[in-house]
Amino acid sequence: MKEANASSSLDLWSQRLLAAILLGGQVLIHLLRGKVHRRNTIEQMVSVGPESLVVVLITASFVGMVFTIQVAREFINFGAVTAVGGVLAVSLTRELGPVLTAVIIAGRVGSAFAAELGTMQVTEQIDALYMLHTDPVDYLVIPRLIACCLMLPVLTMLALITGMAGGVFVAASLYSIPQNVFLNSAQNLLNLWDICSAMIKAGVFGALIAVIGSSWGLTTTGGAKGVGQSTTTAVVTALLAIFITNFFLSWLMFQGAGSAFLQGA
Repeated sequence: MKEANASSSLDLWSQRLLAAILLGGQVLIHLLRGKVHRRNTIEQMVSVGPESLVVVLITASFVGMVFTIQVAREFINFGAVTAVGGVLAVSLTRELGPVLTAVIIAGRVGSAFAAELGTMQVTEQIDALYMLHTDPVDYLVIPRLIACCLMLPVLTMLALITGMAGGVFVAASLYSIPQNVFLNSAQNLLNLWDICSAMIKAGVFGALIAVIGSSWGLTTTGGAKGVGQSTTTAVVTALLAIFITNFFLSWLMFQGAGSAFLQGA
């Protein structure tokens, strides 16, 4: 019985994943036609951006401080104090900043998308939109996609700045590393492509969160219980998609031997 239930759950998850991929194709086609509801888009941008800002900044600041503690205590032993700021800057920009920001948005916003649209689905509000000759993709999904793709890079950039500020504070107060040494190291090791790669990753992660959250919501069945299951599964699926996509994006963007430390030396 347990094996049958597990197999049924896997089949359902596979079907919903396929539905999410198809929804992504629909969204792309509708975007090319220029169908955008501006009012809904602005409302979703407020929900994704300003309402998530405090959580993102607090997380980034403590991640920057913890990372600096772990790096500084080891680099001091090797006499590489001048590299602490650069290591933090490269790590935050290439990986920690965009990934952690996306994880926070997936948990906060992606779950809200799935719950909201799932509730609309089980209460037949989606059918009502069809009766009013309104396409749910245009009215509900595209505004969420645009909001996530635009606001996630902004949140990521603010998270990078806050994380660096946290690192500077810990380096100066706990390890007596001068701020100018810390920041010069970051400036020497970072380059424009690192910033661009972070923004590209953030945009892609935003699209994944919006499409998966919306798709799981629109395919919800089973009343209130189904809404809860859709919300949970949407977040888990979005997190898996973020981590898997991050691997392939990193592999494509940073192939070959690294030269950041050679340039900063």
